[in-house]
Amino acid sequence: MEHAIEHDVEDERFTLDGAGGLSYLLYRMRDATTMDTTTTFTPRGARGQGIAGKLTRAALDYARDQSWKVAPSCSYVDGWMRRHAEYEDLRA
Repeated sequence: MEHAIEHDVEDERFTLDGAGGLSYLLYRMRDATTMDTTTTFTPRGARGQGIAGKLTRAALDYARDQSWKVAPSCSYVDGWMRRHAEYEDLRA
C-alpha cells in the first residue's frame, strides 16, 4: 500500500509514515525564496525502498511551485539533485 507524503508547512517538513516507521525531510527557509534542506531520515526497516528520493522529489516540486531556490545542506538532497539534472535549476 502506497502512503501519501504529507507537508507540514508550520514545522517545515515533509513526512511519509509507512510500515517501516516515519520518514522525513526537514528544511528551513533561509529567506522568503530559499528553501534549505537540512536533513533526510528513513528508519532502518524502511530503507532501500526509495522513500528518501520520494520525499526529496516532493520537496523540490513544492519549491518549484513556489518559485523558490533550494540550498541542499543535506548531503542526500545534494547528491539526489546532482543525479537528477532536471532539478539543478533550483540550486541556490
